[in-house]
Amino acid sequence: MEREKKKKTYTPKEALIKAAAYCAYQDRTQQEVRDKLYSYGLESDDVEELIVRLSQEKMIDEERYAQSYVRGKYGLKKWGRRKIMQGLKGKGISEYCIKKGLQEIDPEVYEQNLLHLLEKKNATEKEKNPFTRRQKLTYFLMSKGYENDLIQDALKGLEKE
Repeated sequence: MEREKKKKTYTPKEALIKAAAYCAYQDRTQQEVRDKLYSYGLESDDVEELIVRLSQEKMIDEERYAQSYVRGKYGLKKWGRRKIMQGLKGKGISEYCIKKGLQEIDPEVYEQNLLHLLEKKNATEKEKNPFTRRQKLTYFLMSKGYENDLIQDALKGLEKE
């Protein structure tokens, strides 16, 4: 017979310690911390009070979160600006913080990422029809979040080779 596991509830003081550790492990958004605090069985007044306190102590910093998110997604996953912006919006990050985060992108590295993805996909694409092939490459790069004008420039450069 399955027994439901009882959720442990915490006092605001205990929750603050746990939330601080949660934030110290990696950058978090206010919403992620808020959800975690609610999972500890706290009232909304206590949750908001702890969010403010953690923000004042720089345990939660959405600008820093946006910057590290951008560095990770464009540096490691080679995502484009559009996909990164969507990801940050989905996490409830403000426009201001998103703009600050996007400043982390080095235009040269960004273009190299785009060209690298294009060359890699072009090498594995089996489509023979040049029009359909170009369309498939465009869709792939758009799904990675790159801007259409940059994609078209990169494709022109590929066709010249």
